[in-house]
Amino acid sequence: MPTPADLLPSLWAVGLTCSLAGCPVASAAEVLVFTDLDHPVTSVPGARVVELDLPARTEADLAKGLPADPSRAAVLAQQRLRAGGDALQRRLRQACQGVADAWRLGVTKLPAVVVDRRFVVYGDADVRRAVAHIDASLRAQR
Repeated sequence: MPTPADLLPSLWAVGLTCSLAGCPVASAAEVLVFTDLDHPVTSVPGARVVELDLPARTEADLAKGLPADPSRAAVLAQQRLRAGGDALQRRLRQACQGVADAWRLGVTKLPAVVVDRRFVVYGDADVRRAVAHIDASLRAQR
């Protein structure tokens, strides 16, 4: 899994919208939050939180306690994948899609709050404040 430093060049940062006392995601159509276990965030309803280390953590969970023998390990890993069923497959698919989204958007630092796939605030763990900063900057530009 690529680290944030490995991802494409950063999006440009701007300030934010709407008074957020109760405003779930300002006036934004979409709020994406990219983070990992080392960068916890305070999210808001309606924001999609993407943990970029989730694919690696899930893989590590699936590999826990596997035998050293590769053929036995492969059989056990396949059993674990089947036992996880559709829910595990969905979780893995969403986790990998989140990493792809971060890469495509050019996210370079964590946490990153991206609004409408166009505006980003890096380093603010408070999603409401980050969205408010972007919103205020957009209002000032009008």
